[in-house]
Amino acid sequence: MGIIIGLVIALVIIVVIVNGIQQHKEKLEQEKRAKAAKQKAIIDETEELIMNMAHLPPNPVVIEILNRRSYNAAKAMKQIMPEMKQIASRVQEMEARLNASKEMAANSTGEVSFTLPDNEQQLVVILQTIKKLRATLKSEQSKGALDAQTFMAEDHKLDAIQLKISVESMHKRGNAAYQKDMLGSARQYYEKAMQTLNDHPRQTEYSQNKKVELEAVLEEITAALKNTNARDAAKKAKAEEDDLDVLFQPKKKW
Repeated sequence: MGIIIGLVIALVIIVVIVNGIQQHKEKLEQEKRAKAAKQKAIIDETEELIMNMAHLPPNPVVIEILNRRSYNAAKAMKQIMPEMKQIASRVQEMEARLNASKEMAANSTGEVSFTLPDNEQQLVVILQTIKKLRATLKSEQSKGALDAQTFMAEDHKLDAIQLKISVESMHKRGNAAYQKDMLGSARQYYEKAMQTLNDHPRQTEYSQNKKVELEAVLEEITAALKNTNARDAAKKAKAEEDDLDVLFQPKKKW
């Protein structure tokens, strides 16, 4: 009887140990999948950013940074799950793309002009892309994957585009109101655009030229409003004079 009890106890212990080992393996597998999923999310997010950069001026340096981000994430996935053969080919593909973007960045000739689209939806996509790009560059710089000098240079470029979109959009709305003789509304848009430029920490050639342009149109509006107010005042005075004439004119006898 003692032997049977001992065997039962041993069997129970073995079952507990086996279950513990199995649970530990499952936990490790879940952690691996979670880590791999995190890297996959980084790759997907980066690929989407690269696609949306088609709406922005060509920027080989940022493309190289994003390709390196995807490449590093793919390498991390390979380390986490080396048994997945398709990851190895993905790493090779991203490495080739990174090398190509390095060459493009090395041969880039600097900044290019950028014309804002008229489509409001495209502007929204551009602003969202710039916001995500700036956050991504900051994250890469914080992780040590991007040097501070390159981060500052590229962040300033994106910030300049963001400022231009904001100012030009308000300028466009002001022009539309001006054409409809909505002088008060037009002035508000122009003044808001001017304030945006004044509040910006970096004053560029674009900022200075735009201020001159806005100041000129604001002076036009001020003069137009003065003329309008003078005409309204003259009309009001004439109407009051006519009312007095009617009031004090000789009464007709019936």
